[in-house]
Amino acid sequence: MTIADTTTPVGGPTLPQERRLVTAIPGPRSQEVLDRKSAAVSAGVSHSVPIATVAAGGGVIVDADGNSLIDLGAGIAVTTVGNAHPKVVAAVQQQVAQFTHTCFMVSPYEQYVDVAEALNRLTPGDHAKKSALFNSGAEAVENAIKIARKFTGKTAVVAFDHAYHGRTNLTMALTAKNMPYKDGFGPFASDVYRAPLSYPYRDGGLSGAEAAKNAITMIEKQVGAANLAAIIIEPIQGEGGFIVPADGFLNALVEWCRANDVVFIADEVQTGFARTGTMFVSEQFGIVPDLITTAKGIAGGMPLAAVTGRAEIMDATHGGGLGGTYGGNPVACAAAIATIEVFESEDAPARARAIGDILLPRLREMQAADPRIGDVRGRGAMVAAEFVDPATGEPDAALTAAVAKKCIAEGVVVLTCGTFGNVIRFLPPLSISDELLREGLDVVADALANS
Repeated sequence: MTIADTTTPVGGPTLPQERRLVTAIPGPRSQEVLDRKSAAVSAGVSHSVPIATVAAGGGVIVDADGNSLIDLGAGIAVTTVGNAHPKVVAAVQQQVAQFTHTCFMVSPYEQYVDVAEALNRLTPGDHAKKSALFNSGAEAVENAIKIARKFTGKTAVVAFDHAYHGRTNLTMALTAKNMPYKDGFGPFASDVYRAPLSYPYRDGGLSGAEAAKNAITMIEKQVGAANLAAIIIEPIQGEGGFIVPADGFLNALVEWCRANDVVFIADEVQTGFARTGTMFVSEQFGIVPDLITTAKGIAGGMPLAAVTGRAEIMDATHGGGLGGTYGGNPVACAAAIATIEVFESEDAPARARAIGDILLPRLREMQAADPRIGDVRGRGAMVAAEFVDPATGEPDAALTAAVAKKCIAEGVVVLTCGTFGNVIRFLPPLSISDELLREGLDVVADALANS
């Protein structure tokens, strides 16, 4: 079994790895489920793909009507090793049969320790590290901020333009985009500030050093290093539009943090675990975060998150200051251990790089033929295309939505993102075949040509 194998879980049926439409999207059975959702589920919980999923694996999602859609989203970068990877399924089944919960803060178990040891080993840097486990990316971010404040004795936190860090109160304050994440939900947590990002496509061609100087000047003049506990940044932004900063930007921020006793937190919830072609994208920028937050791809689809960092920072918090009833649930930990084994034994970073070698050239070919694609960017299996009005360069959210809608109607799951809603992001599971990936991109090209 390799990471690009096209089978589904041990004991389950083999899913044909094909795009197959037997009804319009949504079909009648999916529509029935969506109607029940509308009646039973809060309107605040929306969806972007109008299907009812019944199976998924390899590079496809199968709905209740028998349609098979090419998956270019991976549950927003979660099912990186493939949906229901056999090793993950087996580990979960074994753990469920042993025990499902004790609460690690009541009676610890080895599985939690195994995950912490793996994170301490895999994350960037050879310094002594420790980890704490949680349930979601937002929860990991909140706890990273708590830890940084406790360690430094300072309270201010700086996030960046276009950032996305979650939907809880503190993480909404850190998140830049108002709609749909923040609108009407305030007031938000205090002592949170925003600095300008390096956005090569839209910041006038600033070098990384120049963009960092702008950000640092703002921090020094408007916040003050003496008040600042932490800087938190996604090394490549996720929901903000897959923005890759110019070379040197992150390095300058890390250097400034070291000189000013500020904790540098890398939010690698979306970029982590082989997604970008290395286990963590911080490696590609040559930076070593003080703290790193992870979630999404960590456990093959099970809910788990973590904060990992310098031991002296992680140990600054008093006993009982970190934790949660379900944090580091044993079933999720078993899934994570199996997932990490797959990442390492099947060379997932290499597979991500191979996917990038398909995504980037094809999207740049489309860009050369159509000026409505203003920018193509990303690393590995985390790539995006930004859509614009070719006459003005202004973001074109309407075109982006139309292309995504047509892709879905033709059986290809794509996700939009970006502060301006004008970016389509490509996050295929690493288990997708090259053939399916290329077919999915053909559909995207046709959707653009007909929009």
